[in-house]
Amino acid sequence: MARLLLVEDDETIGRVLDSSLRRHGFSVRWERTGRGGLGAAAGQDFDLVLLDLGLPDLDGVEVCRRLRAGQPQTVLVILTARQDEMDVIVGLEAGADDYLTKPVRLGELLARVRAHLRRGAAAASGELEVGPLRIDVPARRVYLDGTEVPLRAKEFDLLARLAGSPGAAVSRDELMTDVWDAHWYGSTKTLDVHIAALRRKLADAAPSEARVPRISTLRGHGYRLERPGE
Repeated sequence: MARLLLVEDDETIGRVLDSSLRRHGFSVRWERTGRGGLGAAAGQDFDLVLLDLGLPDLDGVEVCRRLRAGQPQTVLVILTARQDEMDVIVGLEAGADDYLTKPVRLGELLARVRAHLRRGAAAASGELEVGPLRIDVPARRVYLDGTEVPLRAKEFDLLARLAGSPGAAVSRDELMTDVWDAHWYGSTKTLDVHIAALRRKLADAAPSEARVPRISTLRGHGYRLERPGE
């Protein structure tokens, strides 16, 4: 049974989400404050966190950062009433894998939760190698010239998808379908944010600029992980 942490201060919304998720077979811990959510996460590993940004005690983005630091492999989904795209980008850059805008449709929420958990549980066998980059898929670990690169869950999935077809162009639609969900409802801005984070982390881990795996932007199409020397 998947373990979910719900951090939501609105009693009505929280009660509906808590009961609906339990009814569909999930184990749910519901916390009403940011500090309560952080305390719960400190004492238990969760498969997925649903985090409201409008919390009464702490800024939701800061809670997101702390949760990501404490549980790097947990899927983190933001619930927000904020419609501005910049708010969404800030949340994604703080460590979220996905976001849903309120009012949340229960069918959409359940579909997103299941899709994230399904992808997190699906571990293919073997390793992927692209030049100095080695991806241990079963262990969900990435190495660059022997140095481990710490990645969030969706960053790993995205890099593994690109590395599975090195040198090939992969469209935005393919990446959103394969890494997120075939019935994606939100903006694809989340893809751009994750690509930017991947580039930054790979550059930070590389011993020299020449050893940085290159993820090329194909304007109007998608992205490509370049083979060494290309």
